[in-house]
Amino acid sequence: MSSEKITAEVREEFGKGAARRIRRENKIPAVLYGHGEAPVHVTLPGHETMMALRHGGTNSVLELQISGGSQLALAREVQVDPIRRVIEHIDFVAVRSGEKVTVDVPIQVVGTPAPDSLVVTENNTIQVESEATHIPELIEVDITGLAIGKMVHAADLVLPKGTTLLADPELLIVNVTGQISAEALEAELEEAEAEAGIERDESDEAAAESAESTESGASDSE
Repeated sequence: MSSEKITAEVREEFGKGAARRIRRENKIPAVLYGHGEAPVHVTLPGHETMMALRHGGTNSVLELQISGGSQLALAREVQVDPIRRVIEHIDFVAVRSGEKVTVDVPIQVVGTPAPDSLVVTENNTIQVESEATHIPELIEVDITGLAIGKMVHAADLVLPKGTTLLADPELLIVNVTGQISAEALEAELEEAEAEAGIERDESDEAAAESAESTESGASDSE
């Protein structure tokens, strides 16, 4: 994963008011932590930073140009406005080239399993250790031809060179199950209702049966 250069301005104003003023100028307030140094509060160009993070993915590493110096920074927390979808704040961790970091990398399922199967992704990310400048953007799980009942655990993942698994090797990533029929689903629902002490209203059941009968009749007439 290559790092993109972003010019950062050191800021002396803090608080919500200062942050709002920064955002009105289409810029992003951010903080850089790490290596035993005091936190550095900076302002970043909004569009340029957003594009760099989008290009770099979940664990983006940017090269921040600060006061004539350069610092590699791993984006640890990116706060996004849920409505406007703009970045409101970023927490960075200072890293060095060759330094090992712990990150959660997204899982991407590819391929087509055996017929009549259902693929359940149990975990969407996996924790690994990787070089700060070579963090994988994602880890693929190929399920091509996997039969019903097959499972993929963390230990089964093919990791990029230089990446070490930190998660429990037995962590379930993907589970290939059989598709459930409407009848089986209804039976499970009735069993769950019985265990919960819920009694179905006979009129509701009759209405449901009547609706099914009507749909069946309409289908036959067509």
